[in-house]
Amino acid sequence: MKSFIQLLCAGITGGIIVLAGLQIRGYGEKEGPSVPQATFTSYNRSPLDDDTSLNFVESARKSTGSVVNIYAEESDEQVLAKRNKSRRDPLIDFFGFDDFFGGGNFYGPKNGSGSGVIYSADGYIITNNHVVGFADKIKVTDAQGRQYKAIKVGTDPSTDLAVIRVENPKDFVPIRMGDSEKVSVGEWVLAVGNPFGYLTSTVTAGIVSAKGRDLNIIQDEKKIEDFIQTDAAINPGNSGGALVNLQGELIGINTAIATPTGVFAGYSFAIPSRIVKKVVSDIIEKGGNIERTSLGVGGYDVNDELIREYGLKLSGKKGFYVDEVERRSAAQLGGLLPGDVIIEINGNPISNYDDILKNMKYSKVGDTVSIKVNRSGKETILPVQLRKSF
Repeated sequence: MKSFIQLLCAGITGGIIVLAGLQIRGYGEKEGPSVPQATFTSYNRSPLDDDTSLNFVESARKSTGSVVNIYAEESDEQVLAKRNKSRRDPLIDFFGFDDFFGGGNFYGPKNGSGSGVIYSADGYIITNNHVVGFADKIKVTDAQGRQYKAIKVGTDPSTDLAVIRVENPKDFVPIRMGDSEKVSVGEWVLAVGNPFGYLTSTVTAGIVSAKGRDLNIIQDEKKIEDFIQTDAAINPGNSGGALVNLQGELIGINTAIATPTGVFAGYSFAIPSRIVKKVVSDIIEKGGNIERTSLGVGGYDVNDELIREYGLKLSGKKGFYVDEVERRSAAQLGGLLPGDVIIEINGNPISNYDDILKNMKYSKVGDTVSIKVNRSGKETILPVQLRKSF
């Protein structure tokens, strides 16, 4: 019995010594992969909290004060003038614009509400042509609730842009202009406006879904469409409001929504600030409506077969061969002749007719364009002043 107890004690003592030795040899050291430690996670935190670049609050703060509410309507005098005109021209009754596009009673006064963006401290405001184009009575309400009467400075139906102005504005804060060319698909943006006419200073967030959209929605023969598409919620009343980046800079004017119901259904569209800046500057400088015009030529893109057929003497194999010049067009009055080959417009090389359209895209009545032509092997430059189409 004594021997058993001695053996048992010796075994216990040996085990303790072995365990102590193992501990000393490394089980307390981090030789192998460390075991992850469990930690508590706060479900009240947002992933945006650690990313200051996604600060919607600051962008909203910078932009909401520069967006106004607009109420536009026709006066009784304008409605009466419209009725008198229809009596003089009975075809207006038969081929009225509203008949084609479902506008309802042609003789009744039109009205509607939208949004606008403060362009300058002295009262210039950007909006959509479809918000104010029909009206001769315009009321503006700023973000502080102050109301002003406004006048139309000018419109551009081809881009659906317009400029209005209020007299003696109080504390108008112009929006900071951004560069829509630097906007990327997937970038966060905010839409600021007055949906439904009464939800003033509303801000919604989304991302840029696409750029360069041509939707064929502007009802103008010389329409210019290059929309920014976004999924920020926009509804009736947002038209003319601001699309801004996270720095609070204007990158677009909200204009349209894609919807089967008349309200937001997932996608909306804005005119890029690149177009906005050019059109607004033209309207303010000219002090009136912008009329787009065309050159007035027809013909063929230059290729090897055309060169052989007409015996053209060209230094290159690119250009647009003028086969016909419209009577009383800018081209005819500027000296272009059938047989000319257009090789440059305003110093930009012309390879085909699409290049002419691209270079003439923003040209308007009154502009002078420099056109270089090859005429019977000799190059000459013609200054062509653009005119109204006849």
